[in-house]
Amino acid sequence: MTIAKHVADLATQQSERLVFFTLAQLCIIILAARLAGSFAARIAQATVVGEIIAGILLGPSLFGWIMPVPFHWVFHSIPSGPLDVLSQLGLILLMFQVGLEFDFSHLKEKANRRVVLWIAMASLLLPFATGLGVGFMSAPLLSPEANRWVSALFVATAFSITAVPVLGRIMMELGITKSRLGVIAISAAAINDVVGWLLLALVTALALAQFQLPLFLAKVFFVLLFVLAWFFFVRPLMKWAVRHFKAEQEMSATFLGIVLVSIFISGMITSAIGIFTIFGGFIMGVILYDEAAFAKLWQAHIAPFVSVFFLPIFFTYTGLRTNIAALDGVGLWIWCGLILILATISKFAGAYAAARISGLNHDQGKIIGVMMNTRALMELIVINVGYDMGAISEKIFTMLVIMAIASTVVTTPVLRRWLPRAQGQNEEPVAT
Repeated sequence: MTIAKHVADLATQQSERLVFFTLAQLCIIILAARLAGSFAARIAQATVVGEIIAGILLGPSLFGWIMPVPFHWVFHSIPSGPLDVLSQLGLILLMFQVGLEFDFSHLKEKANRRVVLWIAMASLLLPFATGLGVGFMSAPLLSPEANRWVSALFVATAFSITAVPVLGRIMMELGITKSRLGVIAISAAAINDVVGWLLLALVTALALAQFQLPLFLAKVFFVLLFVLAWFFFVRPLMKWAVRHFKAEQEMSATFLGIVLVSIFISGMITSAIGIFTIFGGFIMGVILYDEAAFAKLWQAHIAPFVSVFFLPIFFTYTGLRTNIAALDGVGLWIWCGLILILATISKFAGAYAAARISGLNHDQGKIIGVMMNTRALMELIVINVGYDMGAISEKIFTMLVIMAIASTVVTTPVLRRWLPRAQGQNEEPVAT
């Protein structure tokens, strides 16, 4: 009994220690995110930009550099398990929201359809090709332990992505969500991201299959089977549940429970397939994209908690893996600058050229190019997947984080400067 009691007391102490430091981490993370978000808003930046930067600064790049003892006490007194789990849980819910927010209704406007499709494809293909080349050339130097092609494919996918949620927030702050340029940009970004996520799923499946064609084809088959099952069987059931529980009018506890369980089961299935849990959350959101009333209730009641509690955890989780001090040579900073420049130019050039071909003028093409360059949150998700799989090293992970932040930080100020001129040139509101 004495030994059993001693073991029980020890387990209780360890549990309390785990809870104590997890709560300490959460307090620091949430407060830092709110302060940084408020400061970003004051200087006319998107709130999420400040939150991302706060997460990076809480890592070894600043907090761990200038205050190593408090940093290790806060973040390394216990295993990283609780923070990792909360981060992944937040990502699943976030990806559900991303899928839920997709709106392709603007493509019904014939005048927009051609422009949107051109921009979506060009702003994905040119950056992908550029990223593939950069990733392939840099892999032996920056990610020597990774498979060269796997590393190149993840860099290419990171170059291609556009952050729809962040772009949407920026557009709302600038009041251009109903303008033709805004409609074109958000619709193109949505298509870009759908293709981007499917591409990431395929790249992940290919990497996990270790380039063995039968294993890769099997994973692709199960992914397609999952998507088809969710659209043809789960979607009708969920839409029935929306009507049955009157989720267009109120978010009942029972229906919220059904939605959460469905999201988690979806994530478990994609994890079992081998393409990460976040894809399950994303597909779960996509199948309900046309439930506008439910989406509005989710945004009003659940999304704020996800944004305030879970997102900062993910940003800090990313920040703890980002070590700017690891870029300790001139050569590494040259590579970092090259990645930033090529990622930005290829995305801008693809979107701008497609906009011009589609009939938009020079100033409007520039606006589209800038908006499609907004990477932020979605970029961080992609590179975290690559880092978890060992496809990219800490060095190139840090470079891609810097690229993601830089390409997003410049969006709002550049748009404020360029929009007045572009909006005065055949820019009419679009009926939604």
